[in-house]
Amino acid sequence: MRQTRRTFLKSMGALTAIGIASPTLISRSALAQGNVPGANERIGIAGIGVGRRGSEVFAEAANNPKTQPICVADIWLPRAETVAKKNGCSNAYQDYRRVLDNKDVDAVISATPEHWRGLTCIGACQAGKHVYAEKPVSLTISEGRKMVQAARKYNVVFQTGSQQRSQRENFIGCEFIRNGGLGEIQEVIAANYESPWLADLPAQPVLEGLDWDFWCGPTEPVPFNMDLFAPRAKPGWLSFRPYSGGEMTGWGTHGFDQIQCALGMELTGPTEILVDGEKLEPPIYSEPETAERGNKICSKPHLSFRYANGITVKLENANRGGGIFIGKKAKMEIFRGNLTSNPKELALDLLKNHSRQNQSHVDNWLFCILSGERPISDIEIGHRSASVCHLLNIARYLGRSLKWNPEKELFVGDDEANQWLERPARKGFELPDQV
Repeated sequence: MRQTRRTFLKSMGALTAIGIASPTLISRSALAQGNVPGANERIGIAGIGVGRRGSEVFAEAANNPKTQPICVADIWLPRAETVAKKNGCSNAYQDYRRVLDNKDVDAVISATPEHWRGLTCIGACQAGKHVYAEKPVSLTISEGRKMVQAARKYNVVFQTGSQQRSQRENFIGCEFIRNGGLGEIQEVIAANYESPWLADLPAQPVLEGLDWDFWCGPTEPVPFNMDLFAPRAKPGWLSFRPYSGGEMTGWGTHGFDQIQCALGMELTGPTEILVDGEKLEPPIYSEPETAERGNKICSKPHLSFRYANGITVKLENANRGGGIFIGKKAKMEIFRGNLTSNPKELALDLLKNHSRQNQSHVDNWLFCILSGERPISDIEIGHRSASVCHLLNIARYLGRSLKWNPEKELFVGDDEANQWLERPARKGFELPDQV
């Protein structure tokens, strides 16, 4: 059987592991003619959505010796052109589908707004491209499951951008707790992340080179406003429900991902969402203003969740991006490259004596493309962490406690809650029924 380019890239893992020299670029035209590539071929990469975070991740990947930057796509074409030029890409597109059609592209980095994540990532899987998707990996639970299905069906390496999993302190702390180092876990405290609210901002002139209708994509078109287009501004799309899960998903996917990892729950989820207080009545921002008012309103009602083993996680007062773990033997906090404990010597000794080093989250993805292994934050893990956030948002909007079946990914005996597992999409921007 003729060896294909993609199967060859997977077979390269063994060579990488034993330290073969840095790659040199092999002509794409040679590959197109069916020639077997040389032993040091680079991975052709592309970026989809290269704004604030996307440009950073793409630049890191583009500067890796394992890769060759090919092209980028962004709904704001001048931004795509700037990032392409800066990173040595041959093409800049406005429509992401041109990236997926590019045969030189082996892998894509998707850092679009959340309402576009499913379409770009599922499309990339269907095109046979490996995927690095910024967190939160999904807008809804149903969408996240389809992303997992697409990654498995098309056999691609799909990394979620929860980079704390690659940080030394986080890795060591999660491993220690998961292996019983704190003894029986009695309680976990997470930050009280805010749910999203609604926008009705006034119209402004559309930026030159921006396809605003396409930016709206699966959502109903609204007038352009810079404080909607930017992720964090006054307040930015990240705070508004049609486009995002608010800080609950923006920061919460970091924190709950660490909690799921430390508790050994990263491939499942809670069974109960507990609500204390009246349901959220989200404000509507009709003029640009800071997120302060919206965040204050959307931090209630108070929430907790419980796993099948009885461990309860309370959303109270912890650092964003991590969690406080209270065990029978000791207490430990993990967040954003920090590991502390009570007694303090416990964490200090762990960090001093552990051989683990900081690792690049992007490099882990690239290595796994070559080796065929699952990355440290595989799509199933990313989907499950985002699902916790979606469950909490749904409970806050409904204003009542909910029972959840993490295996079936359905609320138990609650048809109304189950209607929140997906969102209707504008015609022409629907997710495929079957991936």
